[in-house]
Amino acid sequence: MTQDLILKNISKHISLNEEETAYFISLLKYKEIAKKDRLLKEGEICKNINYVHSGALRAFYNHKGDKEATIMFAIADWWITDMYCFVGQKPAMMYIEAIEDSCLFQLTKQNLDMLFVKVPKFEKFFRILMQNAYIREQLRILQNLSQSAEERYDSFLSKYPQIAQKITQKQIASYLGITPEFLSALRKNKAKV
Repeated sequence: MTQDLILKNISKHISLNEEETAYFISLLKYKEIAKKDRLLKEGEICKNINYVHSGALRAFYNHKGDKEATIMFAIADWWITDMYCFVGQKPAMMYIEAIEDSCLFQLTKQNLDMLFVKVPKFEKFFRILMQNAYIREQLRILQNLSQSAEERYDSFLSKYPQIAQKITQKQIASYLGITPEFLSALRKNKAKV
């Protein structure tokens, strides 16, 4: 498996020389995960931050074992983890599951910390990733507070068309905080217009 995509992802924010590139690649672990398999389960120590080389994943919280709330999706060229638990090396609060067969590059917390020491510019790279993630989540919270379910659905479809093609309506409803039945009714009403 080639690391070209992850290196291109990194080059959006920092430039690496040959030695830095080789060191970074030496820290990566390649992993394949089949559709519906879980990369992380609630209660497990969150050991890795994951770069999605191909495929798609979703992170979700399972409320009392019966109601899933999708927290985030990650498709090719995105990063995903349970950040709070990864940083503190705590038991995961959520699950990460493959939506389709996926190939990942993983960095352990220990390797990430060594990377920050040996190649400090990676602190800039991950700071930018975290800033972008924080902005995305802040905007999502504001949308949930200020927009109707229909507006949130339209926004999701326009912002993430590549994700909408890969996931079920149940998963979209879970992400939007509505029931699948409500989403189905909303879609029927939109089709009539």
